[in-house]
Amino acid sequence: MMIPTIDPESAVPPFEQLRVQLLEQVQSGALAWGAKLPTVRHLADDLGLAAGTVARSYRELEQDGIIETRGRNGSFVAWSRDEAERQAQEAASTYVARIRAIGFDPVRALAMVRASLQSNSGS
Repeated sequence: MMIPTIDPESAVPPFEQLRVQLLEQVQSGALAWGAKLPTVRHLADDLGLAAGTVARSYRELEQDGIIETRGRNGSFVAWSRDEAERQAQEAASTYVARIRAIGFDPVRALAMVRASLQSNSGS
């Protein structure tokens, strides 16, 4: 996750600046489906905002189905409602976790995925 930037001189309220930037990160794929978000308190500290400001952004994103809160486990980017996309993202997340666990170069891992997707063998 790229840390959003808040412009205190903007006419747009800080909660809305944060909401829009988080939404843009989800839509661009910078924040993947299922990704864990920083805690309200942590993000508020990073941005120099009141915790209530960050909480409001999170609440509005949750109401729109963009994020989901799982109690003490925190807030996460909600899974796509499209079943095929959800399964693909889940597979990608599992693959990334395995690549990181074995310490494999992510650039090479991505190249392998591209080659596999482009191969005619289907495997």
